[in-house]
Amino acid sequence: MLAVPIGAGILAGALCGAINGVLITRGRVAPFIVTLGMMTAARGLALVVSDGRPVSNLRREFTWIGSGDLAGIPFPTLILACVALLSWVFLSRTRHGRYIYAVGGNQGAARASGVNVGAIQVLAYVVSGLLAGLAGVVLAARITTGQPNAGAGYELDAIAAVVIGGTSLSGGIGGVGGTILGALLMGVINNGLDLLNVSSYYQQIVKGLIIVGAVWLDRRNPD
Repeated sequence: MLAVPIGAGILAGALCGAINGVLITRGRVAPFIVTLGMMTAARGLALVVSDGRPVSNLRREFTWIGSGDLAGIPFPTLILACVALLSWVFLSRTRHGRYIYAVGGNQGAARASGVNVGAIQVLAYVVSGLLAGLAGVVLAARITTGQPNAGAGYELDAIAAVVIGGTSLSGGIGGVGGTILGALLMGVINNGLDLLNVSSYYQQIVKGLIIVGAVWLDRRNPD
């Protein structure tokens, strides 16, 4: 059944997010350390399970998710549109979405207002992990193979897209629209550097400078 691999990938991401959230809220471990450790452990587990070899011969029904289309629109694009719309509705039109902004902006004030800060943080990590799992499913379908090291370095692109899109790393500020624009801009930059035959080593330098510059501008313009 097609639902089994899709559900397994999404649930695996959600489980990793839940573990991160619990360790951060209950264990009082710094978020950066927890997420970095989870990333390393998950990549190691993928190598162990696959014995370091790619998983091939995926069903055509599965690979269609990454390469098929509906009415001429690539299916990954439709998934992006649905995720973006649902995320916007959740963040701007639901109570828990507003709580996420409140907790990100000022945990003390949110707690004083009666918000269960720990539960909201866990929710944020679970949703983040769930969407990461969905992205992994789409990526595996698009490259038509399960690569245990797929996605290496994508975290840098994700951070760059977020900060370029106007999300404050200190929390409380940001939106779906800006993040999508940031992701599109990162795609243009990556494609442009490839077309110019810029070495991948220099591309990493450019991305790092973009992140630092965006954060610096955010600090200079807190409003």
